[in-house]
Amino acid sequence: MRIDRLLCNIRLVRTRTLAARLVSGGLLRRNGIRVLRPSQDIAVGDVLTVPIGASVRVIEVLSLPERRGGAALAAACYRVLDPPMQCAIGPDQHTEPEGVRRP
Repeated sequence: MRIDRLLCNIRLVRTRTLAARLVSGGLLRRNGIRVLRPSQDIAVGDVLTVPIGASVRVIEVLSLPERRGGAALAAACYRVLDPPMQCAIGPDQHTEPEGVRRP
């Protein structure tokens, strides 16, 4: 199954066109390797690092849905690997201590 179709079918993005743009942008990784083609094949067991909005989600593909279904069906097709309520990337390390003002 194509990676853009999978992202749409498991409801991580709203449309297949948006999924193709996300992949073509070079921000998505499959098993730690950058994916540049929306037509790249995906298999069960692959780990995807997907930027969604201001956060990054790390998921493992458990099954490949044939079509876009409901939210419960989509959620059963993958497992979230990053802990809940915690972003997969660290906080900005360039923040200034409280009380310090810039001129």
